[in-house]
Amino acid sequence: MPSSLSLSMRTRPSFFVLCALALRDLYHDKKISLCVIASILAVVGPLLLLFGLKFGIVSQLRTELLSDPRNKEIQMSASARLDEAWFTQLRGRPEVGFVMPLTRSLNTQADLYVDSRRFLENVELIPTGAGDPLLGQLVAPALDTDVVLSRAAADRLKLDVGDMLTLRVVRSLDKNIERAQLQVRVSGILAPQAFSRPAILTTLAVLVAVEDFRDGVVVPLLGASTGSAPAVRTHFARARIYADSIDTVQQITQSLQQQSIETTSRIAEIKSVQSIDRVLGFVFAVIAWAAALGCAASLIGALMANIDRKRKDLALLRLFGYGRQSMLGYVVLQALVLTMAGYLFGCGMYFLGSYAFNEVLTTNLARGTFVCRLEWIHFVTGLLSATGISILVCAVGGLLATKIEPAESLRDV
Repeated sequence: MPSSLSLSMRTRPSFFVLCALALRDLYHDKKISLCVIASILAVVGPLLLLFGLKFGIVSQLRTELLSDPRNKEIQMSASARLDEAWFTQLRGRPEVGFVMPLTRSLNTQADLYVDSRRFLENVELIPTGAGDPLLGQLVAPALDTDVVLSRAAADRLKLDVGDMLTLRVVRSLDKNIERAQLQVRVSGILAPQAFSRPAILTTLAVLVAVEDFRDGVVVPLLGASTGSAPAVRTHFARARIYADSIDTVQQITQSLQQQSIETTSRIAEIKSVQSIDRVLGFVFAVIAWAAALGCAASLIGALMANIDRKRKDLALLRLFGYGRQSMLGYVVLQALVLTMAGYLFGCGMYFLGSYAFNEVLTTNLARGTFVCRLEWIHFVTGLLSATGISILVCAVGGLLATKIEPAESLRDV
């Protein structure tokens, strides 16, 4: 009469029978399986927490840098003669995010007037356009009569989007004091963190008109009909320059210095974050490699001991007709199941630990900050790395299983 095992082998493919036997074997040796899972958990859980802290802290620092557009700004320290070819060449560089011509520093100020009680003197004029990091999600002024105010200027003047105000400029021409003005509309207000001082963002044409007016030129835009005839502008004194990211600020700065253009930027703060990233990355790499090697050695020892303990059972499977590849697959399957179970428990340890870190360590930080965080791609990468190490380790032990001969199961009969 055929046995239940032989009937099972006839009714189902041998691969599924082998998988079922491998899983039943793991369940039968529950204590050994739990020990292997615990060893994997002891490595995966702390590594995920460590990498979560490293990624969370560095990401938070980078987010704080990126939230302030001034960290990507390269300011020119002195005036120069910059022609259109220079601006075209600079805009063509991939690491440059935004470039806008600037007039002389003395001509980048104007008075803002609403009424006798609401006015500001010597407010900074900033030319803007599409892609300006200061604007954020705001739309750049499309007309010369549209402006964007900084939050400080809007609060002091008590203005909101859609309100009107007057931009005033004063000059001395032929010993006479002349005033020009332009009625403008507030089309947007900057976020408080974008620019802390009172300022008004306008088109480049308005800034050029202010400089021409103070240079004694006829400026129809400002209603100034006296003065000399306007000349074609071919050069600008300075420029507003922003890098595409904080990582390319130093590259642009060095390029400008090679052109004898002195600049100032926040490279020191950026290098500080980059240094923290490198140090934490090195520390994590050393601990990760040490833990991975220790876990691999533990798995190899446990696997070899388990194979040696079950030589008769594995030989019996060989006697039933399973080849060397099946034996290798049997060992690899068990290792993958144990690894995935250990990894899932390690993820559970990470979520508990990260919750504790974020609840306890962020009590004195601003709302919405975090110190321990991972993204889904990190969990996928960790799982692939764990299974890859497991398969590599199992290849060593699996070779021992493939060398077991079927005759070994008959020696004790």
